[in-house]
Amino acid sequence: MKRIILVAGATGNLGNKICKELIKRDADVKAIVRATTSLEKKETLTKMGVEVIEINLSNIDEVEAACLGVDCVISALAGLGDVVLDLQKSVLDGALKAGVPRFIPSDFCTNYNALVPGENRNFDLRRQFKTYLDGTAIKASSIFNGAFADILKYNTPILNLKDKSIGYWGEKADWKLDFTTMEDTAAFTADVALDQNAPRDLQIASFQISPNMIWTDVNTATGQEFRMQQLSNLEDFAQFIKKQRADHPAGENELYAKWQQAQYMYSMFSTQHARLDNLRYKDLDWTTSLEYIKSFVK
Repeated sequence: MKRIILVAGATGNLGNKICKELIKRDADVKAIVRATTSLEKKETLTKMGVEVIEINLSNIDEVEAACLGVDCVISALAGLGDVVLDLQKSVLDGALKAGVPRFIPSDFCTNYNALVPGENRNFDLRRQFKTYLDGTAIKASSIFNGAFADILKYNTPILNLKDKSIGYWGEKADWKLDFTTMEDTAAFTADVALDQNAPRDLQIASFQISPNMIWTDVNTATGQEFRMQQLSNLEDFAQFIKKQRADHPAGENELYAKWQQAQYMYSMFSTQHARLDNLRYKDLDWTTSLEYIKSFVK
């Protein structure tokens, strides 16, 4: 019998890719979307083979009706407290009322369990939702993918193509950072959704790479020698972030405030996956660091 999987946030980049991977695995896929969702986005899902259900995601009864008979709900919702807490709680509560046995929360990030509360605003929101989720009877599985590999393209201090520089904080030029492509994350998530025995927490990474290793891959891909630079120690970086946040209160209402981006950088150099669950599903083909860097570094 086919598994029935429902995806919230299916019109987003990650959610769309998760739907594709579920369809590849012959699952019956449903997506709950707002009535205001564009026709183009809904048609993209429908052509893929996804059953699109328009509901008010804040209405628990409507969520319940959409979740009847579903084996697992995947949340790929992204946002601030009104989404990660309020809207995701509504989806979870509807799933609980419908008797859905499993739930995958929108924890597609660094494993925040090892981090100090208060150091990352967006992780704190996920931590609050986790407390609520773990107080319910549903079986949950969180997927921690480190950072999405896409950030390597965006001229962050870790890899700045414009300045031809590679940066790091503290004495961590050899500290391995966890990166996963969105495609690899989606494929793994689809397997987890279909795996009734999946554990509470899973950690993955397409590749684990240090600043020095990034230098080597960039040199291999381009023949160019980028400048390595220590940006500051971690203590000074933490204080800089706190000041930046205090000086820009408007950022509290921005998903990607400048200080939030710095918080992500700080988190990446503060924790790393001690183990990986990449081999749990045998048919996955993980992207290598050199393969990925070659895809955008010229």
